[in-house]
Amino acid sequence: MSDDPVLFGLYVPPHPQPLLAPDQNKGWGELRAAYDECRKRIEESEADVIIVYSTTWPSIVGHQFQVQPEPEWVHVDDDFHFLGSMPYKFRMDSEFGNAYRDAAEARGLHARTVAYHGFPIDTGSVVALSLLNPGNRIPACIVSSNMYANRAETIVLGKAARDALIAQGKKAVIVTVSSLSNRMFTKHVEPEDDRIHSAKDEEWNRKILEFFADGRLEDLSQLSRDIHGQIRVQKVVAYKPAWWMAATMGQHNNYDGEVLAYAALHGSGGAVIQLTPAKGSVGDKEFDEDDVEIYRGDRNVLVTGSGDMQAPGGVDGPLDEAERPASEDEEDEGWRNPVEVIDDLYDEYGSSVISHASGAISAAAGTAIAGPVGGVAASIVAKKTMGKMMSKDGAIVAENAPSAVGAYPHARRMGNLLFISGVGPRSPEDNKIPGGPIEDEDGNPLEYDIEAQTEACIENIRIILEACDAELENIIDVTTFLVDMKRDFEGYNKIYANHFEEIQATRTTLAIQALPTPIAVEMKVIAKAP
Repeated sequence: MSDDPVLFGLYVPPHPQPLLAPDQNKGWGELRAAYDECRKRIEESEADVIIVYSTTWPSIVGHQFQVQPEPEWVHVDDDFHFLGSMPYKFRMDSEFGNAYRDAAEARGLHARTVAYHGFPIDTGSVVALSLLNPGNRIPACIVSSNMYANRAETIVLGKAARDALIAQGKKAVIVTVSSLSNRMFTKHVEPEDDRIHSAKDEEWNRKILEFFADGRLEDLSQLSRDIHGQIRVQKVVAYKPAWWMAATMGQHNNYDGEVLAYAALHGSGGAVIQLTPAKGSVGDKEFDEDDVEIYRGDRNVLVTGSGDMQAPGGVDGPLDEAERPASEDEEDEGWRNPVEVIDDLYDEYGSSVISHASGAISAAAGTAIAGPVGGVAASIVAKKTMGKMMSKDGAIVAENAPSAVGAYPHARRMGNLLFISGVGPRSPEDNKIPGGPIEDEDGNPLEYDIEAQTEACIENIRIILEACDAELENIIDVTTFLVDMKRDFEGYNKIYANHFEEIQATRTTLAIQALPTPIAVEMKVIAKAP
């Protein structure tokens, strides 16, 4: 019997289709069969506890552990309520849950247990435990996924799980409940028509599966930030699952990996994967990030006393969160983790005191956010505005979008809405027009590709929305201007449908005489602010 406290790890999807509707889609049935195979392997193992890290149980401040001895309720998923209800009654390892909480606190994390009847257990945990441990033969422990936890915090949370297992002399199967890509369709899709939302999502899902199949868990942990950035996974899922899984199982590549099933789940990517500790490795990872042992708060960026953000990467550049010791002033004044207060500060002061220009925080922000968390909190506020400039009136200029041709910003936020200025197809890199201009410098008509222009126009909108922390799916209204309706409507409409058929925003298309630059199409949108 191995001395490793983790017998093996599973990566499983949170969606209820494999539990409630496995017969309605071939892929859903394959996921269910993979779940069933993993159930058998757990039953045959010598596991003392099943530890579930669920990305569909988000926590805001710190980390929570379910220790109610027998949580019992009936759960209905918010997105897929039409599939039916999921009654459950689980058996929790309260002793281990409390030990995990203590180990997390010992490593500097804010942690607490949950133990009262009726606390709503999330869809992912209900699905995973119902399918993997239906008879409750092995007690479980469910841990939340903190929405704002960074890599250091998540790595430390995983190491605390190993601490608790070793302290109690227990063996565990760990279960990470998460999607691969997680962009779901925004309107109903018949089960037989289910597919991965986009070709880009499919491409990156396959890359992630290759890493898992090769047992390259630490490589996946190191590269997950880049991978998930490409597939635009929302932050509640983000790259935390790979971080936690690697820290809990062991930060190396010595695993036997097996992808038991992979399928679409209402547009998202779901997979059932097993990693088992093994001897040997596919090779050392190509680059490293700091290995954190104790969490001391968010310290990604150092800030001078005046509130100016220091240049990253230099002598005074970023240190890992765990490396910066608390000063005597911080201890005397009761320093708090800025992650726990920054949203309140942002809501209170808003964009009226925040600007991001030349890598510095405005004096207004440094003044308004004072006290023991002043400089660091201000730097976190600045990070919220990376990729854009926010002026005092809420205007937003996206650095990576084509420059405006007048005295106006790319976007403006008002309440919970984003108003995007008219956007054309000009390239942000060289100002050229994809598909060609509609006329030359003398005003003579030229042949052009309306489909290429429309595609580039939508891509520019996406860039601006990303600078506003939003995406195309947030769009609720579109107004399009065409200089030649008869010639171009069909091609424009074709490309538009590729991006907006699932979004179902309202739309108005207008024929106009001309646009300020030699382009054939311009679009302006209204979107929901995140």
